[in-house]
Amino acid sequence: MNRSVRVRALLALAVIALSLYIAVTVPVRLGLDLRGGTQLVLETRSSPTTDAGPEATDRTLEVLRGRIDGLGVAEPNLVRSGENRIIVELPGVQDPKRAADVLGRTAQLTFHPVLGTTDGTTDRTTDRTDEASRPLPKRPREHVLPDESGTPLRLGSAALTGEDVKEAAARFDQQGGAGWHVTVGFEGDGRAGWARLTGEAACHPAGDPARRVAIVLDDKVISSPQVDPSVACRTGIRDGATQITGSFGPGEARELSLLVNGGALPVPVETVEQRTVGPTLGAQAITASAWAAAIGTALTSLFIIGVYRLMGVLAAVGLVCYGLVSYAALAALGATLTLPGLVGFVLAIGMAVDANVLVFERAREEYGARSRPSTRSALSAGFRNAFSAIADSSITTLIAAALLFFLASGPVRGFGVTLGIGVLASMISALVITRVLAEIAVSRPRVRRRPRLTGIATTGAVRDRLARRNPRLMRRPHRWLAVSVTALVLAGSGIAVRGIDLGVEFTGGRLIEYATTSPVDPDRVRTALADAGFPRAVVQSSGETGLTVRTGPLTNAEETQVTGTVRDLAGRADKVRDELVGPSLGEELRRGALIALAVALGAQFVYLAARFRWVFGTAAVVALAHDVVILVGVFAWLGRPVDGVFLAALLTVIGYSVNDSVVLFDRVRELARRTPGAPLPDLTDRAIVQTLPRTVNTGMGAAFILTALAVLGGSSLTDFALALLIGLVVGTYSSVLTAAPVAIRLHHHTPPRQPSGRT
Repeated sequence: MNRSVRVRALLALAVIALSLYIAVTVPVRLGLDLRGGTQLVLETRSSPTTDAGPEATDRTLEVLRGRIDGLGVAEPNLVRSGENRIIVELPGVQDPKRAADVLGRTAQLTFHPVLGTTDGTTDRTTDRTDEASRPLPKRPREHVLPDESGTPLRLGSAALTGEDVKEAAARFDQQGGAGWHVTVGFEGDGRAGWARLTGEAACHPAGDPARRVAIVLDDKVISSPQVDPSVACRTGIRDGATQITGSFGPGEARELSLLVNGGALPVPVETVEQRTVGPTLGAQAITASAWAAAIGTALTSLFIIGVYRLMGVLAAVGLVCYGLVSYAALAALGATLTLPGLVGFVLAIGMAVDANVLVFERAREEYGARSRPSTRSALSAGFRNAFSAIADSSITTLIAAALLFFLASGPVRGFGVTLGIGVLASMISALVITRVLAEIAVSRPRVRRRPRLTGIATTGAVRDRLARRNPRLMRRPHRWLAVSVTALVLAGSGIAVRGIDLGVEFTGGRLIEYATTSPVDPDRVRTALADAGFPRAVVQSSGETGLTVRTGPLTNAEETQVTGTVRDLAGRADKVRDELVGPSLGEELRRGALIALAVALGAQFVYLAARFRWVFGTAAVVALAHDVVILVGVFAWLGRPVDGVFLAALLTVIGYSVNDSVVLFDRVRELARRTPGAPLPDLTDRAIVQTLPRTVNTGMGAAFILTALAVLGGSSLTDFALALLIGLVVGTYSSVLTAAPVAIRLHHHTPPRQPSGRT
């Protein structure tokens, strides 16, 4: 074992040991669908300036969503109920009372000049201007509030509000002695306002109460610092920044920064109910999904072993390690695991085989091209030659994951976390763990004497058939473009004719809560409602004997049918709430997700244009758009709902589509370096023949898991698996029959140039 192998082996052992320790000691958070959580019902109240109507309630909901993100609660559920109520469901919250306190605070932040105290100490107004060119202004209208020590302060009218604040952050200053404090930065007119406020305070001598500035949160003085002696009269602090200091602990400082950043609630909010709710998915659905995932993973492993023999066994071991690393990363980051996330996590195990397949196929090519082949040298060349394709496809996916995390929120942001973890864990699994195992295996004398046992000492059935037929697919690329356009028209007509059936998350619906005399199994109610024609009803236990049913819009007759079904199982079920609820994926969240997705696509295009050429970047994005339209169109024709689960599937398809195109264009670039001057259609044909075995084997590995999920996963996962199966098929053919022809047509319309290393 040489030095590089020993280093990789030690690194692999360290990663596995750390992941195993985290997986055993740190529990992973489970989402509302798997575990349930805490439900808060908040009611907005009218204020002297704002009426608590639907618009104010909707604005309040978005502010609350930002506060929940700041609390570190992932995958919450927020919906407007009726005109002035908001239902907040928080998974895995350890301190629901604190959450209710933070969510319900109005957080009206204001900054006031201090006029003096009520104990006789006042600021002495004189006619002197000191460093000023004009006398001090007249005293504004005042009111009295106690400061941090309880001394009553006479405060002038608010000079600044929370709307003038750009950002607040909790900081710890050990060297300066400030301890935990909150930094506040101002923007726009707030910068000049802060300079004016501190400049007027600086005109008073040190120790005078009027040299202080009071920072008031919800009519309570949280800090009233003296303006530093270095600040000049009338000049003030001009950098638009300040610190809120006090006896803060880390939790108090973070909570204060959260309230300042989250903004003020448009209207006061009161917590009217607080209870525990059960999971939105029943035990049967979760068990069925787990069995489907286990069977699909086993079938994928058997397929890889059948194709690549010993290397397939080692790849299966690497995939187990991939699952361990991914799970540990989710637990360490405190990410919330929901059922779509769990299925995406399992699906990623199938997709993670892609990196191994790329390496093994390149090793097969290398073995067949050598006059005196060696499995050891072929394997090393396979890892070396496959690295650029693995790196490019991983980086494009990581770009999308990072932008979804930083620009989106809610479930889309959670998907970005899961996606990023999956990509990094896949690279560690393939390039470190599997490589160490494979290098050790091929160095054994028994394996060297039997090279066919490794699975890489053969060209493979797919490559052999392609070599005999030598297809020339790109001789007439316009034919394939016509096929793609036809598919787009057929799918687009489904959107136009049938329309998109948006789920409850996007449209809202109706929420009915029942009080039953004894506990009712939500699984039985779910099954009965599905049999009665309401398969998308979300059923949860509420409190000890309550039950809630959330559906799309219902007619009176349908509501009567739902209530009758519940009463057939519960005996007596009294309705305690029957209200219209708004969408959990509100307009602002949808807009943020679309912006994040658009920026991610733009960033991927820029990266691909820089790594390849702009024609290839454009072709990859065109193929991606083609896949998205077809997937949405097929769901429109089938009448399937477009909901949050579909959104997760769509994002997965986007990542797969880009990766497939990157692998193909990476091979085109490599061939262009070897044969300068060769026509691009010929290079593309050769690249398709060489990469098709990888495409087929990767697609088959993912198809086993998806088919198992579609057949065995139950109604909760059927649409998810169906969307991914459609996306898998469309993404596979679009990289060859859409992206490649588009690149060739764009290349023909650019100024003539010979393909080179920059292709």
